[in-house]
Amino acid sequence: MTHAEIAALVKQFLVDTATQGTPNPRVQQVVVRLTTDLFKAIEDLDLSPSEVWKGLEYFAEAGATHELGLLAAGLGLERFLDIRADEAEARAGLTGGTPRTIEGPLYVAGAPESTGFARLDDGSEDGKGDILFMQGTVYDTDGKPLPGAKVEVWHANLLGNYSFFDTTQSAFNLRRTIVTDANGRYQFRSNVPMGYGCPPQGTTQRLLDLLARHGRRPAHIHFFVSAPDHRKLTTQINIDGDEYLWDDFAFASRDGLVPAVTRIDDPAQLDKRGIDQPYASIDFDFRLIREVADAPPAEVERLRAAA
Repeated sequence: MTHAEIAALVKQFLVDTATQGTPNPRVQQVVVRLTTDLFKAIEDLDLSPSEVWKGLEYFAEAGATHELGLLAAGLGLERFLDIRADEAEARAGLTGGTPRTIEGPLYVAGAPESTGFARLDDGSEDGKGDILFMQGTVYDTDGKPLPGAKVEVWHANLLGNYSFFDTTQSAFNLRRTIVTDANGRYQFRSNVPMGYGCPPQGTTQRLLDLLARHGRRPAHIHFFVSAPDHRKLTTQINIDGDEYLWDDFAFASRDGLVPAVTRIDDPAQLDKRGIDQPYASIDFDFRLIREVADAPPAEVERLRAAA
């Protein structure tokens, strides 16, 4: 069939049959476009019925095993949405903030909240990795500190697993919400996280194998940063020196999000921190963009876990 014939067929299937009321115009527009593009791809690539049904079975399995969010990252879909969001903000004149990058599928709402400082880890991995202290200031568009801003932070343990999804971990391990102090400062103690990969037998890695791609992520720490009258920031920092620092299967590595990691072994500093071993220190400031009328929304509506 020609593309014109396919377009006419989809219209016949999905538009001309709308006799049970008034269709939602946006839903109709999206479904017609995606169905038309799919039918054209089937025709152009000469997909067999077996290939089509195997594709449907694949997506059914990915949904049942909760890997669609992982697949969206691995195919570049989540990064593409960020690129479009960057372009939309630039057109609206909204520039100068900390770079955004992907949220990923592993946020959990409701983490314990504290002001100024939090310890993220529950102590179960003490002695197995490097202690991390990370600190910085949240600034507004004009470079002024933002007291009362929320810094939500989450990352994986030393095995590359996240609490809630890994039921062997304590509730909200390596997850906290830190409200900045009167000087706009935040600080937390944790462990330096490790990089990790997709589940080796999962749907995402199976597809990546067929594409001759790895499924590894560099060590990283996720953040939501928000404040009244400012646009919510979704971002993450990568741990400098990681093997996959600029080869992230999820395409989340960005300039400006790889802060220096300093190793501190000065006895006075160790004593000040109340520890007896060297630790890693990261300084990183966040800069938020002031909200303006008619700007594209910064908040993404999606289903998220809550403990």
